[in-house]
Amino acid sequence: MELKLINNEPQKRFEVHYENSIAFVDYKLFKGGIAYIHTEVPKALSGKGIGSFLAKGVLDYADENGLKVKPYCPFIKAYIDRHVEYQKNSIFHQKDAGV
Repeated sequence: MELKLINNEPQKRFEVHYENSIAFVDYKLFKGGIAYIHTEVPKALSGKGIGSFLAKGVLDYADENGLKVKPYCPFIKAYIDRHVEYQKNSIFHQKDAGV
């Protein structure tokens, strides 16, 4: 299974197209950062690792582009909770750490 992360800038969301379905993460840009608002993976794609692929991809995108992250989406926040390497860019996690 080869997945590709697509930045659909007009709709402000990152997408993965697979098996005639689309999984996505909605985002909003702010000065110096990106807020991840909502993640949706259709039931037909559930359990295939697509949500984790999306989360890793959008967090890598932020890191590669020097963007701070506001993980409003509970799925993205939980992913950051479990993957400490992304906490340095998360504004919410820095507050938790007292930074």
